[in-house]
Amino acid sequence: MLSRTASNLFWMGRHLERAETAARLLDVGQRITLLPNTEAGYRNEWNSLLQASGTARIFADAYGEVTQEKIENFIFFDRKNPSSVLSCIEKARESGRIVRTALTSQVWDALNVTYQELRRIEQTPRSRIDTATLTDLTTSHTSTVRGAINATQLRNDGWHFMNLGYGLERADATARLLDVKYFVLLPRIEFVGSGLDTYQWQVILRALSAHRAYHWAYGGDITAGQVADFLILNGENPRSLITSLYEAAWQLEGLAKRYGEQVPTNARDKAREVLERLQGHDIDMIFDEGLHEFLTWFIGEIGTISALVHQDYLLGGS
Repeated sequence: MLSRTASNLFWMGRHLERAETAARLLDVGQRITLLPNTEAGYRNEWNSLLQASGTARIFADAYGEVTQEKIENFIFFDRKNPSSVLSCIEKARESGRIVRTALTSQVWDALNVTYQELRRIEQTPRSRIDTATLTDLTTSHTSTVRGAINATQLRNDGWHFMNLGYGLERADATARLLDVKYFVLLPRIEFVGSGLDTYQWQVILRALSAHRAYHWAYGGDITAGQVADFLILNGENPRSLITSLYEAAWQLEGLAKRYGEQVPTNARDKAREVLERLQGHDIDMIFDEGLHEFLTWFIGEIGTISALVHQDYLLGGS
C-alpha cells in the first residue's frame, strides 16, 4: 500500500475517534455543571475539559473568558480548533475522499452522511440545539461509520491502518477523560469518597457509554478503585486502556506479518512493551504510583507509539 494511502486511512480512524471524544467531553462538562458548587468552590468545570483536550491556550487566545456557550462552540463547531468535532469530521471525510477507492460504498456513504448532517446542524440556531443532542448526534454517526468499516471492509492492510488509528486514539482519549476526573475536577483531598466524588465517577462512566457495563462487571457500588480498574485494566471493557492498546498492538502485529522484513517493527515492539507493563500492573500499584502520574506516562507512551507508526509506515515517498 502507498504510504500516503496508509496515512489517510490511519488518520481517518483517528479523526473519527477524536470527534467522538470531543463530543463526549461536552457531555462530561454539561453533566458536571448540574452539580451545585461547593462553598469553597472548585476548579472551573469547563476549563478542566480544555486542559484535558490540550486546547486551553488556543481557546484563551480566541475567546478569553470561559463560559459554557463559548466552550460548546469551540469544542463542537470552531474550525480554528483542530480538535473540534466539526474539524475532525471534515478531516476524516477529506482523508476518506482522497482514498475513496480503498473504501467500500457503505463506509463512504456513512462518512459522507455524518459530514452532511453536521453541516446541517451548523446552520441551525444554537438556541434550538442542546448539548445532549450534539453528543448523541456525533456518537451515533461515528458508530455507524465504525460499524460499516468492520462489516464491509476487507481485512487487509487498509483495515489494519484504520483500526490502528481508532485504537491509539481511543486509548489516548480514555486516559485523558480519566485525568479530567482525578486530577482536574476533584478540588481537594477531603472530597475523595464524597457524594461529589461518586457523582463525578458516574459522569465519566456515562460519558464513555460504560455506566451499565460497569454495573454488570462490578455490581452496584461505584468506587474510585473499581472505576479506575474498569477503565484501565479490565479487558472486557471495549474502551479501557488495556483493550484499546491490545487492539492497536494486534493491528500492528497484522501489519508486521503482512509486510515482513520490508518495514521496521519499532511501533509494534513499543506497543508490546507498553502492553506488557500494563499487564504487570494491578490497580493498587497504579494508585500507589499516583493515578495522574500513571496516566501522564501512558499518554506519553501512546504518543511515542504514534510517532513510531509514522516512522515505520507513513513517511515514505510514495
